[in-house]
Amino acid sequence: MLRFSTLNNTELTNFFHFEDKKMSIGLVGIKTGMTRVFDESGISIPVTVINIDTNRVSQIKTVDRDGYSAVQIAYGNQKESRLNKAALGHYKKSNISPAKGQVEFRVKELEDNLSVGSSIKVDTFKAGEHVDITGRTLGKGFQGGVKRHHFKTQDATHGNSISHRALGSTGQCQDPGRVFKGKKMPGHLGNVNRTIQNLTIVKIMADENIMLVKGSIPGHKGCVVIIKPTEKKYTPKEIFSEKEIKEAKDNTDDSNETLDSSANKDNNVDKSSSTTEANSSNENKNIEESKNE
Repeated sequence: MLRFSTLNNTELTNFFHFEDKKMSIGLVGIKTGMTRVFDESGISIPVTVINIDTNRVSQIKTVDRDGYSAVQIAYGNQKESRLNKAALGHYKKSNISPAKGQVEFRVKELEDNLSVGSSIKVDTFKAGEHVDITGRTLGKGFQGGVKRHHFKTQDATHGNSISHRALGSTGQCQDPGRVFKGKKMPGHLGNVNRTIQNLTIVKIMADENIMLVKGSIPGHKGCVVIIKPTEKKYTPKEIFSEKEIKEAKDNTDDSNETLDSSANKDNNVDKSSSTTEANSSNENKNIEESKNE
């Protein structure tokens, strides 16, 4: 049990900083792939790159008209020839360009600055926030009980043949004389909607409309993912900061400048020494010629 008396006011506000976002607008993005970034101490952080594909409001639902409050978000762009008349009419009514699809987010209260057609950018989230990401998992096809349900295999030797990865007994005797529904058996694996909770946003790239999230998310490259504020309670903390990178770049520039200045000094010294040696050699030659005369 968390005792509120042990927390300061700032810690308490940070702890419940995103409590009001449990029923708020999210984003729809495209999973681009995975890469990594390095923090100030050089530790590698694996991140998933999510491209926020032109999110805009296509419909606003109210309690008086629809019975509940929600905001419908359209994402992506689509040719008109690939849409049916119902969807095309919906987009024309909202006066927005045809989209690949729509996602509805239920909200407790509608914001005043929201209107049909307004775009939603990736900077609605900030680095350090935690999000829940929903996507469709990779389809594995028809799989056996060992891979699908993590069953143990049977003996590899001792007279066992053909039945190494077999399921084994699935039912009882004459009573009940059937296999109960829901029995774990071989079947289709994957290709279902799954949500990964409490993922940390590492970096927001507003110019490129890209979000970097720590860890992996469901789905293949190019699949549609839904990003929502997390249902969990947490303390927001930035993992990756741009200031330290800029300072490191400035330090490297300063070191390069000092190296260049030292190199120039060495070159000047070498040139001066070479000129003095040449002058001394010329003087020696002149002295020798005068003696010979």
